[in-house]
Amino acid sequence: MNGLAILMSKRICLGIVTLLAVSVIIFSALELMPGDLAEQVLGQSATPETVAQFRKELGLDKAPHIRYFDWLGGALQGDFGVSLANKRSVADQLAPRFANTLFLAALAAAISVPLALTLGVMAALYRNSIFDRVANVSTLTSISSPEFFLGYVLILLLAVKNPIFPSISNISPNADFMEQLYRTMLPAITLTLVVTAHMMRMTRAAIINLLASPYIEMARLKGVPRWRVIVRHALVNALAPIINVVALNLAYLITGVVLVEVVFVYPGVGQLLVDSVSKRDLPVVQACCLIFAATYVLLNLLADVGSILSNPRLRHPR
Repeated sequence: MNGLAILMSKRICLGIVTLLAVSVIIFSALELMPGDLAEQVLGQSATPETVAQFRKELGLDKAPHIRYFDWLGGALQGDFGVSLANKRSVADQLAPRFANTLFLAALAAAISVPLALTLGVMAALYRNSIFDRVANVSTLTSISSPEFFLGYVLILLLAVKNPIFPSISNISPNADFMEQLYRTMLPAITLTLVVTAHMMRMTRAAIINLLASPYIEMARLKGVPRWRVIVRHALVNALAPIINVVALNLAYLITGVVLVEVVFVYPGVGQLLVDSVSKRDLPVVQACCLIFAATYVLLNLLADVGSILSNPRLRHPR
């Protein structure tokens, strides 16, 4: 148990170091953007005295490393500063947007994870059959298609030709659960088509890789049905790679929704990030990037921990 705790502690420390490195990259990348932020916000008609005063208000007169530690210290306390566009707290703007993004990701995960595992098990069960070939071609097509293309195709099929779902996911803050579910369904289906392929193919490959194991052959020789061999023996021992790919795709569902949210005008963090970039609202951009990075690192950390807990060879390395 001590070895497991040490191994998990190493993973957690590595995640913290990674997040700190990402925060440095985010801050440095925005610092290297051309032009003076104060001049661009105030416009060309601003006097030098006004620009100097505004730079002092923004803290731009301080050294970059001091501004970085001030920003990081505030972020650790949940204070991301004030938006330059509307003078509102960045944290207050992020909270409802992040909740919407989490709702979209959770809905897509609730559809894609059971669907991908079922398709992967069935593809392994009926290997080299017509079902397996059709599933492989479909998943390859889905993987090869970018999110915005799938989104526009779904809008054409399910919103224009057959008006089942709205093409614009404009969710009001007072919307009830069913209305939010209805308006979020089309972007959720788009994300499902993207991530299901990866999880399904990994599930299929992991199970097929275990079918040649001696204990699987012994179960077959005992007359155990093929589906039971896969579900009760192969699937259980293939959990480590499956957990990894599921966690990575869940991380993508949260951090990779920018294009999908823009296509469907979904009020999430991705849409806020794009709007803030166009307005050069750097505090909001920094906060959105840091939130995405922290979520991705956290889910990768959970994937590592899940793999360790599900695989005895990782829990007791020799």
